[in-house]
Amino acid sequence: MITREDITVLLDHPVYDGGGNKIGEAKHVYFDDVTGRPEWVSVKTGMFGGNESFVPIAEAVMVENHLEVPYAKDEVKNAPNVDVEGGGHLSEAEEHRLFDYYGIAWGGVLADDDTDRSAAGWTEGTGTVGAAGTAAAGTTPYREAGDRSAYGDDAMTRSEERMHIGVERRESGRARLRKYVVTEEVQQTVPLRHQEVRVEREPITEANRGAALSGPEISEAEHEVTLYEERPVVETEAVPVERVRLTTEELTEQETVSGRVRKEHIEAEVEEYDDPGRGIP
Repeated sequence: MITREDITVLLDHPVYDGGGNKIGEAKHVYFDDVTGRPEWVSVKTGMFGGNESFVPIAEAVMVENHLEVPYAKDEVKNAPNVDVEGGGHLSEAEEHRLFDYYGIAWGGVLADDDTDRSAAGWTEGTGTVGAAGTAAAGTTPYREAGDRSAYGDDAMTRSEERMHIGVERRESGRARLRKYVVTEEVQQTVPLRHQEVRVEREPITEANRGAALSGPEISEAEHEVTLYEERPVVETEAVPVERVRLTTEELTEQETVSGRVRKEHIEAEVEEYDDPGRGIP
């Protein structure tokens, strides 16, 4: 059983279910207005701690440096949402809804308690726990439905569950830029020049007779001409062509979420007597 002395130890410490699965972090402890005992612990759940779920603390135990509760992780995460931002206090309807969800008898907790509720201090509406920033409010005293001494009239309260939907932010994927090198064939046409030999013959005329008669009449000789041609020379250079970066944009889309809620219905039953005088004292 968790006592007041355990409160400062368990706050901001992990909360696990009976199977060893971490549920979240313990944030606040709520006391019963009547008994003054710790009744509920709120647990921050979700990837970024965006949700806060309530779980009964009566059967919880401290194990080393964490709190262990006898409820499954999914059961705690799916517990009814309770908004206590305003006054930090659980209303009777909210607490009733939580007890129904966890299958705890509405009046059973007080039935086992032998505390003198007339003693001073047990009707305090709020309490404070340990360090600053961890103030926890007391819950509304338990009352059995239909208890006329508690409600002070003949009316019966009808309750219903309301569905509150929150959101959690989780990682949906990763994107990365990766640069790699590929080799591709590139073709380009360039003009290339080359020399070819062409033999020119010219008849002997008065203009070239002197050059033709120079030298011996009959002899052997050679004349050599060097030929040239152009060949393509390929060179490459690296030049920057663009800058690439990753950016993110946030889009909002509508999604319909369905769930089950329970409602109480009240019907009147009238028993009629065959004998008109029956039931009359």
